[in-house]
Amino acid sequence: MSLTVDVDDVAMIRVLGVHDRVLSQVEAECPGVVIVARGNTITISGAEDDVATAHQLVSDLVQMARDGVDLGARDVSTVAEIQQSTGKRAAGFLTEPILSSRGHTIRPKTLGQKNYVDAIDQNTIVFGVGPAGTGKTYLAMAKAVAALERKEVDRIILTRPAVEAGERLGFLPGTLTDKIDPYLRPLFDALHEMMDPDLIPKLLASGTVEVAPLAYMRGRTLNSSFIILDEAQNTSPEQMKMFLTRLGFGSKMVITGDITQVDLPGGTSGLKLVGGILEDLEDIHFEYLTAKDVVRHSLVSEIVEAYARHESARGPQRVR
Repeated sequence: MSLTVDVDDVAMIRVLGVHDRVLSQVEAECPGVVIVARGNTITISGAEDDVATAHQLVSDLVQMARDGVDLGARDVSTVAEIQQSTGKRAAGFLTEPILSSRGHTIRPKTLGQKNYVDAIDQNTIVFGVGPAGTGKTYLAMAKAVAALERKEVDRIILTRPAVEAGERLGFLPGTLTDKIDPYLRPLFDALHEMMDPDLIPKLLASGTVEVAPLAYMRGRTLNSSFIILDEAQNTSPEQMKMFLTRLGFGSKMVITGDITQVDLPGGTSGLKLVGGILEDLEDIHFEYLTAKDVVRHSLVSEIVEAYARHESARGPQRVR
């Protein structure tokens, strides 16, 4: 049998992809179908069940293209996974924006990222655990900025442990602020992508946005705040407990980290330990992202998977 999908000019460019890679990936995801694009019509031919599956996949991709999503081959796999695992239309599932800022829209790009973002909405404390490039910190930052803009919180607090990855803090040049700045720079970079750069100094000066090392959190109660702890794998169990107990009324916490990238000189990572302690508590959620959720260069996910295979073969080892 054959089914057709009508597509407008702009959406067709996105649906085809560079060198027709998007539609070629649809054929790879739906073996047994033949897809032909002519003019503004996409025709899908093959066995009835295969055509129905491919038609739903193409229809979702067309809707995402109309919503302004720049599609790639990876998006096809993501949409297919969502349809198979949830039965939901991926177009509405993935195209709902978290934040629109400075000419671009931030939205989840994988099923794991969507689950992570939803967990932040539904829980007071969320742990986002996964490898580099899965958007753990970036999406949490977007949710924080969106919450501040909607006046759901009064301030954003961004923190991370100042743990060295090779060099010693004391040997770095400059004042204490200069020494700490490299550890907080990734948070500043994400903040500048999501907010007007001219506004950020004013927000920092007023305390509406605070970026500080984890040690500065001791003794405080953080009310009406969106608090993000980044690089949490480099916290000790004591530091993790100290941070979690800073939670005040009307606040939300997101803790992000990669348990395969621990730079602590010795002892146990607080992020590794906390799962066994808190996993059964209500209003606390652990979202584990994987190489499938990496949205950087395609080689990054392959590197992550290669290291995972290596670690599995060698047994428990600490990756530096």
